[in-house]
Amino acid sequence: MVDLTRGYDVLVAGGGNAALCAAITARQAGCSVLLCEHAPRAFRGGNSRHTRNLRAMHEKPNSVLTDAYLEDEYWDDLKRVTGGNTDENLARMTIRASSGVFDFMQQCGVRFQPSLTGTLNLSRTNAFFLGGGKALVNAYYLAAERIGVDILYDTEVTALHMEDGVVRSASLTKNGYPETVSARCVVASAGGFQGNLQWMREYWGDAVDNFVIRGTPYNRGRILKNLLDQGVAPVGDPTQCHAVALDARAPKFDGGIATRLDSVPYSIVVNRDGDRFYDEGEDVWPKRYAIWGRLIAQQPDQIAFSLFDAKSVRLFMPSIYPAIKADSIEGVAAQLGLDAAKVARTVAEYNAASPGENFDGSKLDGCSTQGLTPPKTNWARKIDTPPYYGYPLRPGITFTYLGVRVNERAQVLMEDGRPAGNLFASGEIMAGNILGRGYLAGFGMTIGTVFGRIAGKEAAAHARN
Repeated sequence: MVDLTRGYDVLVAGGGNAALCAAITARQAGCSVLLCEHAPRAFRGGNSRHTRNLRAMHEKPNSVLTDAYLEDEYWDDLKRVTGGNTDENLARMTIRASSGVFDFMQQCGVRFQPSLTGTLNLSRTNAFFLGGGKALVNAYYLAAERIGVDILYDTEVTALHMEDGVVRSASLTKNGYPETVSARCVVASAGGFQGNLQWMREYWGDAVDNFVIRGTPYNRGRILKNLLDQGVAPVGDPTQCHAVALDARAPKFDGGIATRLDSVPYSIVVNRDGDRFYDEGEDVWPKRYAIWGRLIAQQPDQIAFSLFDAKSVRLFMPSIYPAIKADSIEGVAAQLGLDAAKVARTVAEYNAASPGENFDGSKLDGCSTQGLTPPKTNWARKIDTPPYYGYPLRPGITFTYLGVRVNERAQVLMEDGRPAGNLFASGEIMAGNILGRGYLAGFGMTIGTVFGRIAGKEAAAHARN
């Protein structure tokens, strides 16, 4: 039985990867630790339980990664997707630290599958968890329980009460009842605010009604808002979010990675009016998939449609929902509720501009359209082989970019630039320091793991002193 009157060395607000890394690290350093997970036990783990992999720097092949992936290439990849909207010092520190996470993870019971092959192009950069994110989360919880971390489920940290930059106590809601707990140090790892549709509506208006929250509904941003209201320095654009293209038939919340659609590079994407609106072949999918949710969110009714033919059907992982299928492109369009004649003209114009020479679905092939706006700069192959297929697409929101500013010790910074006295952060609540926009596959887990360990170590050192 957890005794909330005792006081703890370290309180961790959150229950995903970043929170668990912080809690385990602080406990290994000899501190008493309380971890509060908003979700019930069956749904513990936040967005981490929906993940599959972590992006890691390495100088040579290892048991789970091929070749080498060095700091400068990693940094260039990150710069490319963020457009430079990142703190280079924190980013490079995270990249370098990513090479050293495997021992810690494996000691906690996390297991990895052999290097991935196939169309995702990730065997050199990303290590995949055996059993996925749910297995990773379960391993961390078992490790935390084994070493004596106190864990509360159905417990939301609703407020951190600060005086002159120091957290004096925390308010909780435990199984619906209010509680108070004190701790020498606090690690905020409670995620973003994408589960709070009312807050999302402030920036997106009624378009939110057509958004799908592919991750946990328990990331509601209570601690984030509480800290910003108390003079903690913000970081990141509140209108930005990690948003991918997912199957429009997915549930409103918690559909996870299984609802994501990877068909875009090998298809054309049209909006409600049957018009293409962006280059589907801009880059390999792991570097560009996270732009498509936002692109679709900017289209009428926040809906789009991925159209392709029999030549492309085996080039990507299918949806968990069956594709719309017909013997003609008009037949697919009609089933999707589109103007069949308009879609047929759009496909005909695309086909006329697509030589389809030197097509190679495994890499950037330079097989591009000629004289078409917008262009398709890779994988531009005619859609002309029946049967034809289509998927309806919606914006799938994973996390938001607004967060709290931190330094290299994971200390939360106040608006005047000074570090908070005993407050640290890890995970999505601080990821905006490094991911100002865009996304790089597996990098969110890297940030959470690296900064979780830093926050746990620093909080423990502060608590002992």
